[in-house]
Amino acid sequence: MHRTDTTQKRPQHPLDLSTLTTGLSLRGATGDAASPHAKPGASRAPAPRSGSQPSALNAQLQVATERAALAEAIRRVLSHPTVSDKTFLISIGDRTLGGLIARDQMVGPWQVPVADCAVTAAAFDVYTGEAMSMGERTPVAVNNAPASARLAVGEALTNLAAAQIGDLGKVNLSANWMAAPAIPGDGADLYAAVQAVGLELCPALGITIPVGKDSMSMSTVWNDAATGEKKRITAPVSLIVSAFAPVADIRLTLTPQLQRPALEPVEVGSLTASPATNASTSTPHLNIDQQQDTVLLLIDLGRGKNRLGGSILAQTVSQMGEATPDVDNATDLKKFWNAIQLLGRQKKLLAYHDRSDGGLLATVLEMAFAGHTGVDLEIPQGHEVFSSLFAEELGAVIQIRADDLDDVSLTLREHGFKACTTRVGTLNRTHTFRITRGGKTLFEENLFSLRAIWSDVTRRITQLRDNPAAAESEHRLRLDPKNPGIKPKITFALGEVQSPILKGERTAALAASVLQPATSNLQLAKPRIAILREQGVNGEVEMAAAFTRAGFKAIDVHMTDILSGRVSLRDFRGLAACGGFSYGDVLGAGEGWAKSILFNPRARAEFADFFAREDTFALGVCNGCQMMSNLHSIIPGSDHWPRFVQNQSERYEGRYVSVRIEPSPSILFAGMEGSVIPIAVAHGEGFAEFADPAAMQRCSTSGLVAGRFVDNHHHVTEQYPLNPNGSPQGMTALTTTNGRVTIMMPHPERVFRSACMSWSPADWPEDSPWMKLFRNARAWVG
Repeated sequence: MHRTDTTQKRPQHPLDLSTLTTGLSLRGATGDAASPHAKPGASRAPAPRSGSQPSALNAQLQVATERAALAEAIRRVLSHPTVSDKTFLISIGDRTLGGLIARDQMVGPWQVPVADCAVTAAAFDVYTGEAMSMGERTPVAVNNAPASARLAVGEALTNLAAAQIGDLGKVNLSANWMAAPAIPGDGADLYAAVQAVGLELCPALGITIPVGKDSMSMSTVWNDAATGEKKRITAPVSLIVSAFAPVADIRLTLTPQLQRPALEPVEVGSLTASPATNASTSTPHLNIDQQQDTVLLLIDLGRGKNRLGGSILAQTVSQMGEATPDVDNATDLKKFWNAIQLLGRQKKLLAYHDRSDGGLLATVLEMAFAGHTGVDLEIPQGHEVFSSLFAEELGAVIQIRADDLDDVSLTLREHGFKACTTRVGTLNRTHTFRITRGGKTLFEENLFSLRAIWSDVTRRITQLRDNPAAAESEHRLRLDPKNPGIKPKITFALGEVQSPILKGERTAALAASVLQPATSNLQLAKPRIAILREQGVNGEVEMAAAFTRAGFKAIDVHMTDILSGRVSLRDFRGLAACGGFSYGDVLGAGEGWAKSILFNPRARAEFADFFAREDTFALGVCNGCQMMSNLHSIIPGSDHWPRFVQNQSERYEGRYVSVRIEPSPSILFAGMEGSVIPIAVAHGEGFAEFADPAAMQRCSTSGLVAGRFVDNHHHVTEQYPLNPNGSPQGMTALTTTNGRVTIMMPHPERVFRSACMSWSPADWPEDSPWMKLFRNARAWVG
């Protein structure tokens, strides 16, 4: 950077929201609802003066114009890619690998991608763990680079606050800087941003940035093909902050899922602005009292400034505005952290979501989507509507019990937030999202109409990328008001599967190593199970952990051990073929794994002898399932098994869905018949393919299908994504006629702990229902 370089002065103007109503038919002036989807019409209310501030806008516009503008602003903000549903990115990745994931992106029984942070367990027998979050506010840097950097740190911390960490000093940051310092002004912006974070904010917070990286070439130049004119595009100074910290108790992680009352069925309508009438008269279908047992509070670290510069709202009208949000007071941010951590430990918070992209409006709607519940959002009298809803100042919305309001208010007051904590809403008993101010309804819409807008980007991308029919099926499910979400049904006592561990200490069984090397000469009292893997397999550790907890000695066996003769399956009572990305997860990878056995005389004899013994059992999961299905020629009683080929969605699927355990001879599912249990899915080739429809029907009715995908009403389903691979009649687990060999596509070994399920009922104990599968194996061995 040149020492003479100075921060570039960019033109800034007050936010002009008049374009929100350009081309809209504003029938609201006559008392009718104004629709943001209406085509341009002859009737238009006066537009605001160009350049007027939002506060001036309210004074100048007619009521109908403001309501139509609000409805249009909501539509634009929710459909902005920064704010909208990111399922299309999340579901194609493996978010359960390792079996230690305590908090993934998807939240609640409806699996909505709104989690604030990621949390993993430190081991399979403790409740301590690690948390990670991210923060970035790059658009703000167009107006104010130091503020953008401070907000990136602040957002990472307000996200991370959802995990139970304790002292803020335990947090470490990693900084990823991107800029074009050779461009006049950008070098100065970068210097000012680094100084703001590294020398000022982080020292004031008592946290460090021990690592980071940078990309200093964020500008490109080209000659226009038509005119020959030299053109340049330069990215603003960007700071992407990753925050990491140890977690004291993974079970106390907060999520945005609102805890809801029972809902009345409603119809899905179209997005409309509310008529200009009082709420009590404008909503005749809402004659049910509001749910008053919980309240929503906004903790506003912007302390009422509600600055719109650089916001998503500003971007939707192709402007950047003037004043931007900022971290005005590091002490406020530190006290906010302490208050949320304390309230989390005290279990006073039912839901938590930081305010970020899209402002209060997006924050509360994402909480409502996760909770499948309506919300009455209240803007305090005298507060300007647009800045209150769309300003992206730091802060959070919390849901608390009404009975805890005094205690929570006292805690927030003691931390200095009396003046900036506002009651902003309650839940209602219908799927309605309503915005009011001073008792008057400014906006009212069905929750699922808003969800359709929020999820439209992900729907359209998946239509282009994946099987379009699958994309539409998933979108319909999102918008189904009668979808009860994941609803487990357990037909056995969970107390039967508990482990006497976990009070924060590690147990000797897993402290050193889950896997023992295959060449170990130890004399073992526990039955030995071979945890079989091949190149690319990555699920062996969690598989070993589950069988170890059940009382086995888990031994790491690589295929090269079998092929070379170093290890013999004669020494094992059990065999578990693990999932992962065998053979690079290319098409038919599991089949390639099987052929390495079938075409090698030594390996074929080892496996054939093992399956023929009457004192052995085997489990194949995911790639292991696909592999074993191709070994049917040497597995007695498996002639009915299908091949497993590419999912009908034409895409890898990382999902959390429900499987019903069917009556079958499987020794692993004994006593579990009729149970409906959520489980992790992570595969690209799980579709059960049969030679012909008759073969499929024979298998389905054979009594040897051990598990089927079911919908949230517990009906066998082929509906995507409840059946993520599209297998006929939901078939996803099969067994042999003698029940000793079971194969399944889903991953029970990743969810044998309740704390490591994406969602589970709050009253489930340490061992999840899937632990019974592994204990059944131990009981059968004797």
